Amino acid sequence: MSDVVIVGAGPTGLTLACELARRGLDVRVVDRSVAHGHGSRGKTLNPRSLEVLADLGVGEVVAAVGLTHLRYRKYYDGVRVSELDPFAEPGPTADAPYDGMLFLPQWRLEEILRDRLAAFGVKVELGTELTGLRQADGKVAAAFAGGGRAESRYLVGCDGGRSTVRKLLGVSFEGKTASEQSMICGDVEADGLDPGVWHQWFDREGAVLLSPFRDSRSWQIQADVERDADGTVLEPSLAGFQRRLDLRAGETGVRLRNLTWSSTWRVNVRMVDRYRAGNVFLAGDAAHVHPIAGGLGMNTGIQDAWNLGWKLALAAGGRAGAELLDTYQEERLPIAAWTLDFTGTLLDAVGEALEKPGVGLEKVVTDEGRGLRIGYRWSSLARGRGTHCLEPGDRAPDAPCHDRDGRAVRFFEVFAGPHFTLLGFGAGTAAAVRRLAGEDVVGRVVEVDLIDSDRHARRAYGIDGDALVLVRPDNHVAMITEASDADGVLGYLRDVGAVSGQQAA
Repeated sequence: MSDVVIVGAGPTGLTLACELARRGLDVRVVDRSVAHGHGSRGKTLNPRSLEVLADLGVGEVVAAVGLTHLRYRKYYDGVRVSELDPFAEPGPTADAPYDGMLFLPQWRLEEILRDRLAAFGVKVELGTELTGLRQADGKVAAAFAGGGRAESRYLVGCDGGRSTVRKLLGVSFEGKTASEQSMICGDVEADGLDPGVWHQWFDREGAVLLSPFRDSRSWQIQADVERDADGTVLEPSLAGFQRRLDLRAGETGVRLRNLTWSSTWRVNVRMVDRYRAGNVFLAGDAAHVHPIAGGLGMNTGIQDAWNLGWKLALAAGGRAGAELLDTYQEERLPIAAWTLDFTGTLLDAVGEALEKPGVGLEKVVTDEGRGLRIGYRWSSLARGRGTHCLEPGDRAPDAPCHDRDGRAVRFFEVFAGPHFTLLGFGAGTAAAVRRLAGEDVVGRVVEVDLIDSDRHARRAYGIDGDALVLVRPDNHVAMITEASDADGVLGYLRDVGAVSGQQAA
């Protein structure tokens, strides 16, 4: 019997699998497809997702194959009207090392995550289609087409907007589909274009966008749909993409060829009313779908997995029970609702870009889209007091420091891995830190003596005196408390099952 079966091997499922596998759990990842995906699909990673991937150990690999600071070049009625880097500001900061979106094809990210997963001895099982689910006695029995079966303690549906897991659970997926708001996407090669910019042609009727990828002849093309005389949307084709480009861009001389993937996208705004049914969970597009404006789809799924992973690991180890698992829905369901509203607003901003010659897709670049402000202040896992700039539940900021030997050390380096981190600000925390370091906390306990010589940490955390800050494994602030409050911190760790010997009731 496995600890966890994950259905769906996209970015959400693979992120979750890597997080669980590095904790030593027995994980199976199944996918109905007979081959790994090859389309560019979701092509942007926001700064928060880059922090997640760095923690999982693939940050440098992702950065090496992605594009940052991609310039947006806008044309209106075939005439070039603007060009800018919407991520030029604010630049990397002490508390946020990633300053903008990173562009790469989704198939490449999935390949990187599969390689990382393979390092833990786990391989995606292709051609494995889920057909049935049954829960009994704290276990989940899954049935697959062809007669295969799997039994696990938990199962997670990361199988997309048409999720079989969601349908088998009977979970509602309320919302709307706006068929009149449609778009065709594809991967093509394009001759005669500057590969250093994202080309965006607009007029009052529609748009064609061609986005490059690093060290690749392939571009992602997005365009308004073609319709026949009856108004029926035509299936995307190479000839159709060329017609849309010629219509929106005019005589550019750009020729498209080698269409390797295509899809028709319609505006869907839907979400579930619950993320959990017994020992089965939903994540990513299986739980929420929304307009693609702002590129939040893949990122929201990755961050669903990041939230669920450490909780599921503690539960699978018998240390935590339903109360901790319930916080996955408590924390992520409001984020899904916010994302649906926010991306709807961004979609309206795209509509404005069709009307104003000087405005382009930079209108959808916002601080909120970076993911760094997303937190869980309302959560039952957010405890203690706040500071003038940080509250329990918020993302834990990075900070550059030095150790006693003068070596540069960032907070994110200390956070990386499947453990809680206790930060002791000031000499008054020494006794509490020593006491807590002696506890047998799940994961690893490492005492790192850091010097905040430039006060980056104190500024980022808003702490002037002495205080303890407990950081969760998903790098959100669990607790801010008094310098001597070792009992409070230990109580928190016991409540979530992170102290050895504390079994879930």
